[in-house]
Amino acid sequence: MTGMAAAASSTNRPGALEITRRLAEICGPPFARFAGPADEVAGRTARWVAVPGGPHAAAEVLRLAAAHQLTVVPRGAGTKIDWGAAPAQVDIMLDTGRLAGIWHEPQGSPVAEIGAGTPLRAVQATLDRTGQRLPIDVPSPGATLGGVLAADEAGPLRHRHGSPCAQLVGVRYLDAEGELVSLGAAGTARLGQAGPAGGEPAGGEPAGGGAAGGGAAALFGAAQVPGLDVARLLCGSQGGLGVLVSATMRVQAVPASRVWVTRPVWTPLEVHDLVRAVLAARLDPAAVELDLPVPVPLPRRRVHPDHPSVLGRPDHPSIARRSVGPAAAGSLVVLLEGGPADVAERVERLVGLLGPEAVAGHAAPEWWGRYPFGPGETALRIEVPINDLHAAVYALRDAAGSAVPVRGSAGIGTVHAALPGSLPPDRVASIVAAVRGVLLARRGRCVVVAAPAPVRRVVDLWGDLPTLPRLRAAKEHLDPHQRLAPGRLPGGL
Repeated sequence: MTGMAAAASSTNRPGALEITRRLAEICGPPFARFAGPADEVAGRTARWVAVPGGPHAAAEVLRLAAAHQLTVVPRGAGTKIDWGAAPAQVDIMLDTGRLAGIWHEPQGSPVAEIGAGTPLRAVQATLDRTGQRLPIDVPSPGATLGGVLAADEAGPLRHRHGSPCAQLVGVRYLDAEGELVSLGAAGTARLGQAGPAGGEPAGGEPAGGGAAGGGAAALFGAAQVPGLDVARLLCGSQGGLGVLVSATMRVQAVPASRVWVTRPVWTPLEVHDLVRAVLAARLDPAAVELDLPVPVPLPRRRVHPDHPSVLGRPDHPSIARRSVGPAAAGSLVVLLEGGPADVAERVERLVGLLGPEAVAGHAAPEWWGRYPFGPGETALRIEVPINDLHAAVYALRDAAGSAVPVRGSAGIGTVHAALPGSLPPDRVASIVAAVRGVLLARRGRCVVVAAPAPVRRVVDLWGDLPTLPRLRAAKEHLDPHQRLAPGRLPGGL
């Protein structure tokens, strides 16, 4: 059903106009509307779009949804809205764009509380004025912090600093009933004591309000699931366990010096040997990234039938063909950060280790921090111990029957690959199954991050997931009525 058709259908349902009126009261008339054609989640169109102006208003939207048994799917900038499985139903798309701002300026503090709807670029620009940064460099342009956490998206800096989830100190989120909950690690200060900068619109929560109560001892409160770290589970949950309002993240000083050292590579085995050498040298790299492109077809050319290069070949009577250029060189790039003198010394050691082909520079290569896939392609994420990364790439090539573009963090064994959108769904399924078979004995995983709708219908996006029972327990505890992004989580949760 198209967005306009969904909107028209919504107006005919009992209570639809009342729901529209209430959303406008909660969010303000400009910020509540029937959904349009672009308001979809992995191809599933919403009925309404609500853009609440603060945590209290977002809570009211969720309470309205609960009262009318409506589903809610959060949306940030929408940069990854087509990742993963399509939800079973999207009644209200809750846009977090107005849940934005750095609510606690760091100013010497090692943490900052940031609104979930804040674009990551805006966060970095603001922190940069104080000489600080979030050590996060995700590839999605325009992504919000909430969207990054909800998708558990990471970039090259994950090599040293881990994923954004690993840098999480605490969160404020809304549960399925619209209750505001504050969570943090043991010993951290409670979130929300200062409230959003500039206050919240009329009717907003009082400063320090929240369902978890005051004090560090009460951080996990009634929202804690026995044996589960809910704050961590919210990472990667795609809005299926709660609606992120804000996150308290670690911040750090901007490095005084950054140098990228690039070395051309040709085979996955060569990459394996070089990465092992780099890690064994204890150079403390901030990132170790790999880009393996595919050979580029050359224009069609015609060769004379008597030319020695084709004489005697069975296909020589029809010589018009497309030639493939020489194997395209890939790149292994190591980023070193720190003080100027220290970085210079480590760069000299690294260049000596990588050989005369290594080149040092103060700018990242063009492909740095970008995915190898584009719209309409099937995007894979491969996670495997670094000693087996080359085996995984070879397995992917063998299953696909040709080279496949691969890019990502070779230093931790997490890379992305792209399969053409023109491949039939059954062919994609067979490729993914073959790669998973190789990875099974190597404690690795292959996840389908994004794919055309026909592929999503026939391919198991996640494969074997040992943590599924824990995830199911969290879903049953936090969202027993399946109101939050139903079907977005593995196992149809």
